Amino acid sequence: MSTLEIRDLHVSVDTKEGPKQILRGVDLTIGSGETHAIMGPNGSGKSTLASALAGHPKYQVTSGTVTLDGADVLAMSVDERARAGLFLAMQYPVEVPGVSVANFLRTAKTAITGEAPKLRTWGKEVKGAMENLRIDSAFAERSVNEGFSGGEKKRHEILQLELFKPRFAILDETDSGLDVDALRVVSEGVNRAKASTDVGVLLITHYTRILRYITPDFVHVFVDGRVAEEGGPELAERLEAEGYDRFVGTGATMA
Repeated sequence: MSTLEIRDLHVSVDTKEGPKQILRGVDLTIGSGETHAIMGPNGSGKSTLASALAGHPKYQVTSGTVTLDGADVLAMSVDERARAGLFLAMQYPVEVPGVSVANFLRTAKTAITGEAPKLRTWGKEVKGAMENLRIDSAFAERSVNEGFSGGEKKRHEILQLELFKPRFAILDETDSGLDVDALRVVSEGVNRAKASTDVGVLLITHYTRILRYITPDFVHVFVDGRVAEEGGPELAERLEAEGYDRFVGTGATMA
């Protein structure tokens, strides 16, 4: 049983006008096998939390703590966080020209575990995961995300999740830009990863549609850089019906 614990986290970002505070004291505790959905209006700080946990240099933690089984995550470099078991599925996956998907996956797996996977078993594992996610085998020889559609990029993110087997997965709006079929396939991939590894999931989303496929244990509403309300799956349904007006009125202004 692993635990990712976030306590009183404050995060700012550099702007032309100077540092701007985004997160204003976030408290979250995520355990193995748990799914936590973070919902909230645009600009409430949801993606900022994901970036700060992953170690993006643009976001500066000004106070608070993040620990993984007691280890100080904020003292780790980005690659150390990955080796410790943190995984980020990005909202906007980047293209890496000249690096094939096959080489990227094996190199990343080697960096995470400290040893190269055996070619025969690794090849079968990759092929099986790609088939489950409806990814054409020809994509293995293409450059990472180059020329991929939005749905293909998101499937590639979940392919990494299934192959890398992290302890905690941060899924930053993985549902954005997906049609109904792609949403179902991606959600099935997340559920397979949970079933096989007991990974803890932090799922950031605007909408409840992905929560019809990935059932959250807890729902947290982000407003103005804080958790404004917490509950179970029923809270997501209430947000779908009522929106966020009761929290923010005319809307939040965070980035």
